[in-house]
Amino acid sequence: MKTIDYIPTSKIERATKLVQTGAKVGVNYLKYYSEKIVNSDLTRDKLNENNAEDIYDGLKSLKGSALKVAQMLSMDKSFLPQAYVDKFSLSQFSVPPLSAPLVLKTFKTNFGKTPYEIFDEFNANSVNAASIGQVHMAVKDGKKLAVKIQYPGVANSISSDLSLVKPIAIRMFNLQGKDSDKYFKEVEDKLIEETNYLLELEQSQEVVQACKKIQNLVFPEYYPEYSSDKIITMDWMTGIHLSEFTKNNTNQETANKIGQALWDFYMYQIHILKKVHADPHPGNFLVNKKEELVALDFGCMKQIPNDFYTPYFELIDKKVINKPKIFNTKLFELEILRKDDSNEEVVYFTEMFHDLLSLFTKPFQGETFDFSDETFFDSIAKLGERFSKDTNLRKMNGNRGSKHFIYMNRTFFGLYNLMFDLKATIVVNAYQKYN
Repeated sequence: MKTIDYIPTSKIERATKLVQTGAKVGVNYLKYYSEKIVNSDLTRDKLNENNAEDIYDGLKSLKGSALKVAQMLSMDKSFLPQAYVDKFSLSQFSVPPLSAPLVLKTFKTNFGKTPYEIFDEFNANSVNAASIGQVHMAVKDGKKLAVKIQYPGVANSISSDLSLVKPIAIRMFNLQGKDSDKYFKEVEDKLIEETNYLLELEQSQEVVQACKKIQNLVFPEYYPEYSSDKIITMDWMTGIHLSEFTKNNTNQETANKIGQALWDFYMYQIHILKKVHADPHPGNFLVNKKEELVALDFGCMKQIPNDFYTPYFELIDKKVINKPKIFNTKLFELEILRKDDSNEEVVYFTEMFHDLLSLFTKPFQGETFDFSDETFFDSIAKLGERFSKDTNLRKMNGNRGSKHFIYMNRTFFGLYNLMFDLKATIVVNAYQKYN
């Protein structure tokens, strides 16, 4: 793959790139509407493919938060056209890496030494490049290591990148009023945290210590002496990406075993640690030869405050969902309903979230759940389609829900999609035995 010798870091350079990308998307729409006049049966498939291609190509050269947003969107399979899911999924595995000279320069800046002076062996060619950093293979004292290097300028460009994306997001999600700032602040704070590799090192060691007792789940060991705020070193873990495993696996027992480990890992974090790895995409998990799940990359950890956790998980209880008065109270606690809502908005969003929660909480309603149940995921897709076509929704104030929903929903969307790919049947509360 072609390497990158330079990443635009100034606000003007990055804004220019995004404007160029926007112009390409505009041309795609003009072409689509011109062709639509001649051919009224024309679908949006080609338009979606062209837009996804142009947006991805624009974002991948910027790296950082712009590409991270694409990665987050690719997990949302139910609410995005397939062309976007397919293209943005590449941001998890297939991004042009930094060139060797830029890698050496990053080491020199952080350690005052080249990687060849620190490790016994170091491969200057990246083995995996993603949105915020790329991974290199190294050897020290006979031990194989993975060295993750952050792209230059990523941390400094987060705020300006998000300010450029903000007007588009406000239009897309119909966010009205100053109150919408809390959502952008939440995303900005999390992305800034993800660029602090010393924080990631600390979080990684905490998660490993707390969760290593979970069956069929393994982690790398981390090395503070070879890490800095822009470089993090851990054991080299062997295995195949979870997406590759799910594509080729035919053994249901193995799928259930891996699925149970994944489910227990998330439930233990959420319910016991009240802090969760909010980035559950396939690139962060491997399956090794012992048929164990390998968990990697703890840069994005979401703290779950009690005043959000309690009402959020009370909504799993069917008795709460189906008792209008209690359900209404929980919706206010979670900021889904607001005191300044009109009667029409209260009725509309109460009904909307009743339908959503009745469906999304299904995996918690019994002792076990079968994630190969296609009707469950078809229902999610149909619900997404229903809301995307609902013209009433565009008239309402889209500021709905606590800021904590952003990463909690992202966690559950990602987890459900991984579980569906695995086609695993799991025991819902098995995680409790580890407490």
